[in-house]
Amino acid sequence: MSDLTVVLVHGAFAESASWAGVVPRLHAAGHSVIAAPNPLRSLSGDAAVVSAVVRAVPGPVLLVGHSYGGAVISNVSGGDVRGLVFVAAFAPLAGESIGELSGRRPGSTLGETLRPVPLADGSTDFFIEQARFRSQFAADVPEAEAAVLAATQRPLRDVALTEPSGPPSWPSLPSWFVFPDADLNIPVEMHREMARRAEAKEIVEVTGASHALTVSRPAEVAEVILRAAAAVG
Repeated sequence: MSDLTVVLVHGAFAESASWAGVVPRLHAAGHSVIAAPNPLRSLSGDAAVVSAVVRAVPGPVLLVGHSYGGAVISNVSGGDVRGLVFVAAFAPLAGESIGELSGRRPGSTLGETLRPVPLADGSTDFFIEQARFRSQFAADVPEAEAAVLAATQRPLRDVALTEPSGPPSWPSLPSWFVFPDADLNIPVEMHREMARRAEAKEIVEVTGASHALTVSRPAEVAEVILRAAAAVG
């Protein structure tokens, strides 16, 4: 059994079970795994929640984030974090928000699929309309499975969408990037730009894959995580 723990952080419109195809592959390689809760309420607050999880791990940690989870792991502090894996994920610089990054390059159609739900505190939750979820988020996932993902999606609060990142950890940690070339949430050119500026150890583009990469291509995702784990563990 490796002493390295892999901490997986899901993104918006998903939940921890979105890692279900990845976790057994990491277990088979001898790694402890935690699919951490991500409240999807605010970037600073969500990073604080994951930071508490990481600080409670007794040994070294590899942080893995999907989508908005990439911004969260970039803002985690404390613990013995050895590296970062970005899975179809945001890797913001200080001052950048995920809303800004998703619109910086052409190709994202997410905004037109969102359904707002006003909250009592004056903020807003956003869901993807269930009828459009598969085409927007999970086009390469079987229809019945995508319907379950749509029904169980967790909303992203507008504060998390617009809150600027703090100083990220990725400039001082080794990073790996794996992303789809058919992503409709984060434009592929934005993925490439974020990976280049992070001077990633490895950049993997998955041909024909959707944003739901952890669900549709768990083997490819796990392979990148395991290479990162071998490098830092």
